[in-house]
Amino acid sequence: MSESLLIVVSVVEIVALVVVLAFFLIIITRLLRNIAKTLAEVAWGARAVERQLRAVRSNIDQVNTGLTDIATVAPGLVDMAEQYARGGARS
Repeated sequence: MSESLLIVVSVVEIVALVVVLAFFLIIITRLLRNIAKTLAEVAWGARAVERQLRAVRSNIDQVNTGLTDIATVAPGLVDMAEQYARGGARS
């Protein structure tokens, strides 16, 4: 083989390598953009969930207050139910 032919083949191989690398870099760039879009949607959803969960703290306090009231009244209701079951209901 002549030296000029080897040079031409080497240059063609280098150009082919650069083209293939550029092609795959374009594909990877598109995939990374899609991933970025998906992550942005996930972040938006997480912020929405966070905002909705902020109200839970005050709602939990209200529920706990109601449950405390029920726990206070429940023993009396149990006594009344037992008396009613025995046939001695109060008027």
